[in-house]
Amino acid sequence: MAIVNPLSGTGADPRAAERRVAMLTGRFAAAGINGIVHLTERPRHASELATAAVSNGASIVLAWGGDGTINEVGSAIAGTGVSLGLVPAGSGNGFAAELGLPRDPAAAIDTALLGRDWLIDAGEINGRLFFNIAGVGFDAVVAEQFNARTQGRRGMGPYIQIGLRETFRYRGVPYRIVLDGETIVSTALLIAFANGREYGNRIRLAPHARMDDGKLEAIVVADRSPFARLWSGRHLALGTADKAPGIIARSISTATIEADGELLYHLDGEVARAPGMISVRIRPGMLKVRVPA
Repeated sequence: MAIVNPLSGTGADPRAAERRVAMLTGRFAAAGINGIVHLTERPRHASELATAAVSNGASIVLAWGGDGTINEVGSAIAGTGVSLGLVPAGSGNGFAAELGLPRDPAAAIDTALLGRDWLIDAGEINGRLFFNIAGVGFDAVVAEQFNARTQGRRGMGPYIQIGLRETFRYRGVPYRIVLDGETIVSTALLIAFANGREYGNRIRLAPHARMDDGKLEAIVVADRSPFARLWSGRHLALGTADKAPGIIARSISTATIEADGELLYHLDGEVARAPGMISVRIRPGMLKVRVPA
């Protein structure tokens, strides 16, 4: 079964969804597979479709879309033994990059049908799963503003535009952070929990993260002036974020974050809120993903 987000990565192309369905049905037929293709129609629809696929005995669910669609499908099938296949079509595709998946849709479909299974970990915040990176603070604000764009260009450009604007506007928040029992009090720019190494587009936050090691990489970035933020940002492109000044990095199994007022956070780019505290933990071996053989 395949679940296709008809909007992810399509720009203004009105026939993109039609071509995606045709490509999938053609690939399924060539492989002798009686596969069904569904288009998502609303938020959380991908989760509903994936849950139904598990109930109906599917052995693999293929998700064609961005990180939000992939998170919905992955969360629905995690722990069931059903494999997740991916055709990345988002703005960053960090999760797909970590899995070594091709960007070409036809090649990605073939990987889903013919590749091997890899059992990876998941992170969990307040009962919700993430598979790549989750975070509190600056990157959650950027994700919220990016997701609020109802039209216009997607991709890396708007992310950079929003990020630059918030670099000069955002103010760090005092947090009380507990990482595997170690208490840290920090006015932080952001606090991230990484199962994979990069946000996407080779913007690498956690160079030591591994998706199957039973740990999350916790990254606490102390707040700094706007120009210091820009200068420190070069480490993301260089893959040396753990060497930047004012960074605390730990491999952890559990964490809590507390702050006065509401906490804004994201899971694989999807934004959520919690009053005052969030709890984080690793869920080892939760998701079976299909990767190149």
